[in-house]
Amino acid sequence: MKTERLNTIARLPISYLFVPGNRPERFSKAVDAAPDAIILDLEDAVHPDSKSAARAAIWAWQERTPSVACQRYIRLNSVSSALFRQDMTWLGDMRYPERCAGIFLPKAECPEALSQVVERLLAWNPQLQIVAIIETAKGLQQVETIAAIPGLARLAFGSLDFSLDINCSQIPEAFLYARNRIVLASRTAQLPAPIDGVTPAISELAVVKQESHYARSLGFGAKLCIHPAQLSTVQKAFLPDARQLAWADRVMRAVADGSHAVQVDGEMVDLPLIELAQRLLDVADQHSLVAKASAC
Repeated sequence: MKTERLNTIARLPISYLFVPGNRPERFSKAVDAAPDAIILDLEDAVHPDSKSAARAAIWAWQERTPSVACQRYIRLNSVSSALFRQDMTWLGDMRYPERCAGIFLPKAECPEALSQVVERLLAWNPQLQIVAIIETAKGLQQVETIAAIPGLARLAFGSLDFSLDINCSQIPEAFLYARNRIVLASRTAQLPAPIDGVTPAISELAVVKQESHYARSLGFGAKLCIHPAQLSTVQKAFLPDARQLAWADRVMRAVADGSHAVQVDGEMVDLPLIELAQRLLDVADQHSLVAKASAC
């Protein structure tokens, strides 16, 4: 039971760190930065002329690296592109599919095409965690149908590409509708809380913190990162802090006798808040278990 729980927890990273697929010297360094997951990128971070070299570099690293302290994902090229067909051929020939924890599918727009791709990917590796990135107006308009695709594991928001597609500013107000809809689609499809987009400000950790807390307040459960310096700030933002955990502990002690309506800190606490308190404690416990498992 404990092993099964750890495996379930391990499928839900908080911090995902992008690494360009054509920069193999950065792969191990990215792992050493201690993200929950790395994303070996074949899409936006790689020039078209370097796609083949990136595939070769990822293949070689996967072959010689049986295990690492975080999960390994690969972001393929857009499903509608010729590059994607090359990606799928390359992926199908790769040995040790179990070393790939998941696949990110960018520019997710067409549910029918995505459904076929998810089916093919799961035939290659039944344990694969497949993430669809919503980053266009067409994708957002189809997000409920996309979220309901059998075998899809999670949604992510590609905020930078989304702003380019609809020609909006990269400000919270412009993204609010999209973020809300992605969160609601995830919940309706019984998927985990979705992954928020990147913060371009690499060294401005106050901005990373602000945007991470904002995404968490809307119902996101993780964030894409583009630099190791962002990881710690993102992790802290999406995990309960000491004050929240102390409150949750007081609530659970107050209802230990089975009560569903008690007073804690001078405020009434009923079942929804009791369940929230338990959730906060579970999240903290899960994160601790993951950390211990990764250290072994």
